[in-house]
Amino acid sequence: MPAPITKIFIGLVMLLAVASCRNATVYNVESLAMNAPPRASLTDVERAIKQAGASLGWQMRKVGSGHIVAQLPVRTHTAIADVTFTTKEFSIRYKDSSNLKYDASTNTIHSNYNSWVRNLQNAILSQTAALS
Repeated sequence: MPAPITKIFIGLVMLLAVASCRNATVYNVESLAMNAPPRASLTDVERAIKQAGASLGWQMRKVGSGHIVAQLPVRTHTAIADVTFTTKEFSIRYKDSSNLKYDASTNTIHSNYNSWVRNLQNAILSQTAALS
């Protein structure tokens, strides 16, 4: 290939590589143990999880016993996750999103989603450990 065409080709390959780095496999939290005190009730844990989410901008809505739907609106993006929990463990699972390039066939999403879920996970661990 002539030099200019080679440079264009390499540039396009690099652009595609950088663009694809923004997507990652969806991160779900599965049955992660909490350090809540043994006397903590399900209501105590629910309150701690709601506080954890609210502190990060998540809108937390109880939909059943041990089940909260968490929604995070960020600019033009929205992430929605199911948070299920007992007094001993919790899970955070992808539910829906908008403008986050979710691809069900490859189970990938914009990498920011995973960061938001990890932040929520850490906040839940902190809040439930602080229960008295």
